Amino acid sequence: MIDRKEFANEIRLRKYIREAIKMVKTRRVLEEKQLRAVIRQLMIEADPAVSNDAVHRSTGINALEDLFKNSNLLSVLRQGYKSLTTTREQRESYKNHILAAVDSSLETESARHVGGESAEALVDAPLQEDVNIGIGDRPEDNPAFLDVEKKEPTEEEEVEGFTITGQDRTGRNRAYTDYKNVEKNIITAFDNLDDPNDREMFRDYLLTNLKLYFERFEEELRTDLPEPNIETPPGAAMATELEPPPQELSIDTEEIVEWLSSNDTKS
Repeated sequence: MIDRKEFANEIRLRKYIREAIKMVKTRRVLEEKQLRAVIRQLMIEADPAVSNDAVHRSTGINALEDLFKNSNLLSVLRQGYKSLTTTREQRESYKNHILAAVDSSLETESARHVGGESAEALVDAPLQEDVNIGIGDRPEDNPAFLDVEKKEPTEEEEVEGFTITGQDRTGRNRAYTDYKNVEKNIITAFDNLDDPNDREMFRDYLLTNLKLYFERFEEELRTDLPEPNIETPPGAAMATELEPPPQELSIDTEEIVEWLSSNDTKS
């Protein structure tokens, strides 16, 4: 027959073992978080966007790197993207609206550059014939007419033009606000490039890098978000009370004592 004191010591020993295992697991989680933080710092240090020595063959790529290093573009997009934590759809909407807006802005600027080059060619060309405008023609139909009185769109119209149909509106709203803060820097860097090849490289690499940065922001968010603190809804507690009580387990105390006193348990 087992001594009660020995039995109590065995139970206490198992309790300490369980607590020790729990402490080891907690320590591993903390070490993993610290490791992730170190890795993120190494990624930032190795990031081409913050390198001081990178010089590329394309002036367009150099201009893009300068935009990343010396403007608020990445910090604004990172903060805006990572503030949308309710659903993944909000962040997807934010990303898609930003990429579409960048593409649209640079498309407009590209057309303006082409139009400007065409206008310069017309100015330099010798005048071959007089410009005849019929009495019934509208002034705005003439390509030489500069409509400086054109009505500017309202903010509602701008937001509507910014919107991608079917995308989350919370993500769209944040993307619209953030893009207004960074659009000028993007267009200024793009307009400084006169060579069409440089402009094309700038545009392609900007869109590609933004997609990659959004992937990085998502990874950072997975690491930074705390574990969810799930509370039992009021209705769930009531439903639990209505469930039938579990059947009582039949426990043979003598079998437990015999098992604890066996050689396998002691070893």
